[in-house]
Amino acid sequence: MATYNRMPDLISSSVNIEDDDRGKAYTSGTIYPFTSSHHQTGLGVLVKETAKLLQLREAKKIIYFLAFAALSTVVLLYWCHTTNSMALTAFSFLLIFDILSLLTCLLSVWVQSQQPSAAYSFGYERIEVLAVFSSTMLALLGSFFVIKESIESLLFPPEVHTGRLLIGTAYGLVAHLSVIYAVKNRAFNHVIDASSSSWLQEHVTDMSESLCLFVPGLSKLLLPRINPFSLIGFACSLALLVTYFLIDTHQYYIADPWAAIAIAFMTFGTMFPMSSYTGKILLQTTPSHILGQLDKVLREASTLDGVLEFRHEHFWTLSFGTLAGSVQVRVRRDADEQLVLAHVYNRLNNLVHRLTIQIFKDDWSRSSTYTTPALSSMPLPGPQGFHSYTHPPPPNTDIYNKPSLPTPPASYRQFPSPSV
Repeated sequence: MATYNRMPDLISSSVNIEDDDRGKAYTSGTIYPFTSSHHQTGLGVLVKETAKLLQLREAKKIIYFLAFAALSTVVLLYWCHTTNSMALTAFSFLLIFDILSLLTCLLSVWVQSQQPSAAYSFGYERIEVLAVFSSTMLALLGSFFVIKESIESLLFPPEVHTGRLLIGTAYGLVAHLSVIYAVKNRAFNHVIDASSSSWLQEHVTDMSESLCLFVPGLSKLLLPRINPFSLIGFACSLALLVTYFLIDTHQYYIADPWAAIAIAFMTFGTMFPMSSYTGKILLQTTPSHILGQLDKVLREASTLDGVLEFRHEHFWTLSFGTLAGSVQVRVRRDADEQLVLAHVYNRLNNLVHRLTIQIFKDDWSRSSTYTTPALSSMPLPGPQGFHSYTHPPPPNTDIYNKPSLPTPPASYRQFPSPSV
């Protein structure tokens, strides 16, 4: 697979070593340059990267809204304590998720400014996927906690004070919508577009289609589907509004835990498709919508003269919108490796952004002499370039005088495989 490691250049030098007891010693020869032994701690690296991040205008805007969301969450949690409302507590968990989404957005800005390194040859974009997965999973765990606490409240309904319930609902909705629409979150916007719709979105879309038949002007606002984060914000506010009127007019305190359970189920239904989508990316699965195109491209590439078969094809989503893959191509002894490599690359380049192709010749079983199969590649501009791999014959081996051929290396040993 592609790597960005580079061996250090050799340096010829002479070194004088002085010692009080042994006098002076002189050495000369070839040495390797070593990196500095001074390494920063994790906290020092975090402070350094944060200082660089604060110089960006987009990062400053995100930090301002992050402070606003944190302050709003603290105020809302305090009002949850004074009102003794479990439904308002479930709504405040939505603001905690907003804080996590802003941290993910800040991480996306940092990832865009980083370059691939020796440890992360594909870059740091996969950390962005992990951040989205972690945020959605924490939201799912929060919904389970709300359901557990609400079931206990159903047995012994607490007395809910409605003095700040309506104000807290309005304040929480304004804070939530401000975070959603004021900050452009690249990672979550991609997940919203690529993941499947939640059950709440599907039901609202069905109602919106019926409504747009009578009012066509609303189609731009309600279709094809509403943003799931804004939709769950309005749905939670509606549940809290119904709870407020039931408690304020009829003293129906059991409506509060039922509203909290409804909010938890809506949160779970909204976050689960996003968590499932990012989880499949982390598991390096091939996207289902591109399987047909990959099969078609590989079939077309296999028609080139000299290509015998493809082996160990693996294509996966590296990060949001980036597909990576590797494939081994077995060719005939008389085939042109560079021609095959260029042909396969041109076929797959439109679909796979990070591509590794290995070409090896079918020489072991048909040749009377030992010939090492060449793994060829074409140098390409940018990080998508291929690297050439060549394994030389074993040293001190007279392949013409020995009665038997030497055993090929394990990495290139041929195994029987079904014919293509």
